[in-house]
Order: sequence, then C-alpha cells, then structure tokens
Amino acid sequence: MTARCLWSSPHRVSDSLLVPDTEHRGLVSALPPLPRAFAMLARFDRPIGWWLLFWPCAWGVLLAGGEARWGLILWLLAGSIAMRGAGCVYNDIVDADLDRKVARTAQRPIASGMVSPRAAWVWLLALCAVGLVVLVQLRPMAQLVSLGSVALVAAYPFMKRITWWPQAWLGMVFTWGALVGWVEIRSDHLEVLAALYAGAIAWCIGYDTIYAIQDREDDALVGIRSSALRMGTHVRGGVAGFYTIAVAFWALAFWMLRHDWVAMVGLVPVALHLAFQVVTLDTADGDNALARFRSNRDLGLVMALACWVVGNAGIL
Repeated sequence: MTARCLWSSPHRVSDSLLVPDTEHRGLVSALPPLPRAFAMLARFDRPIGWWLLFWPCAWGVLLAGGEARWGLILWLLAGSIAMRGAGCVYNDIVDADLDRKVARTAQRPIASGMVSPRAAWVWLLALCAVGLVVLVQLRPMAQLVSLGSVALVAAYPFMKRITWWPQAWLGMVFTWGALVGWVEIRSDHLEVLAALYAGAIAWCIGYDTIYAIQDREDDALVGIRSSALRMGTHVRGGVAGFYTIAVAFWALAFWMLRHDWVAMVGLVPVALHLAFQVVTLDTADGDNALARFRSNRDLGLVMALACWVVGNAGIL
C-alpha cells in the first residue's frame, strides 16, 4: 500500500482499522478519518491498556495510605491514558516493518501507510506533553521515579527481537506506576513497595502471555518471540504459576505492612479472580484469550479495593 500522511489526505480511513479487540466500535467508526486514525494509533479504541497501566498507580497510592488523595488518583489516570497512548505510538513507529507481516497488526495506521512516521512523531510529542502536565503535579521524588521508566519504555519494542520473555520487560514498564504512586505518598517501608511491584510484574507477565496467545502463529512465522510461544503447550500452567507468584508477593506486601493475617482476607477475591481466568482459559481460542485478558481490568479494581482496606488500616 502506498504510504500517505493523514495531515492532508482526503481519503476515508477504512473500517479495516477496527481490529478484533477494538472496543466501542460505533464511537470509533463515527469519528472523521483523521481523528480516527490518530485515535487508533494511540489505542484509544482499546481502553483496557490504560486501565492496566493505571491500576498499579492506584495500588501504590492506596496501599501507602493515600486513600484521601482522589485528585492525585485522577491525575494518574489522565497520565496513564496519555502515556499508554504515547507508548503505543512509539511502539508502532519502531515495529512498522514487523506489523506489516502479522495479520492482526497489518492494518495499524503506520504499518498500512495511513499515517506517516513524521505525523506519528508529532502525535507522540503531543501525548508526552499531556504526560508532562501530570508529571509536574507530583512531588520531586515521585517525578524522578516516574522519569526512571523512560529507558525501559524506549527499550521495550526491541525485547521481542532478543528474548523469549518480552512480557517480563513489559511487566517492569506497565506496573512502574506502583512505584510512582507509593513514593508520591511516602518514602519509607520500601520493602512493602518492592513486594507490591514484584507481584504486579508477575501479574503482567501472566495476563500478557494470555494476550499473546492470539498471535502465536503469526509471531512464529515472522520470528517474534513471546512467552506464549516459549511455554508451548504449557501456557495455562505457566500463567497459573505467574499468577500464584503475584498473589504470594502481594500477600507478603500486605503482611509486612500490617503484620496481621486478617489482611490476607483482602486477597481472597483477587486469588479467586485469577484462578477463574486460568481455569476457563482456552488456549486454542483467541476470543476466549482476549476475554480473559480483558477481565484483568476488573482484577485491577478488586486489588485496588484490597489495597485501600489494608493501606487505610495499616498506616505505620
């Protein structure tokens, strides 16, 4: 397909941009061609991504005892939406050649030629500007922690080329907000924060492995590596293992904060939700995998409620 920049293109953006995991199809389809292409580039059609980025931010704030900081939580939500969009734009710029070879990603705006790389860079900077507005709302220490993720974000698109475990790298990136949220509230008890963050990374590896099930055949053909391919026929067991590690680390975080077994009760709904995902996962059904992946939006809320209860009662 001939590349064309949507800054001035009169052509209509094809509905083929609406990939299988597009949500709110009617709303996205109703957008004019130019806004639609840039919305798709930032994955605004798939809010699950920014929910998964946001929830660890909320966990950090709530477990640290910041239950009254609702303004901060809303700022972190805005930052999650903007920076998830920026990360997707950057990823698509780097991965344009690979995306053209994978059926599910071949119609992405840059890969298909609907948005030029130059226009994508401008859009990326605009989204980063929104992130900067959120950054200045934080105290200096939290600002430094937030900026510490930049190198991880920049390296992520290349991980699928050099390791079978890009999901582990994504885990460090996508759950970084837990560090930011906690440090914005307090700077002590970093052992609690470390356990919360470690559990969040394991959780991310688990759910992104589920997501990668959809692309296993295409990834194998074009040489993209993923944990879903690495696990082979043991995907369900692998996901169960990472979810178990996640719950174990979260239990450790709760225990170190409260030293009370009652705090563990808050993790029962979390563990049951993750168990439901594993038990009902059909590794041969992409739609089933997508639904289980998306259900982690609800898991994030359940975990946030647990952090709120434990953090509110466990301020030291």
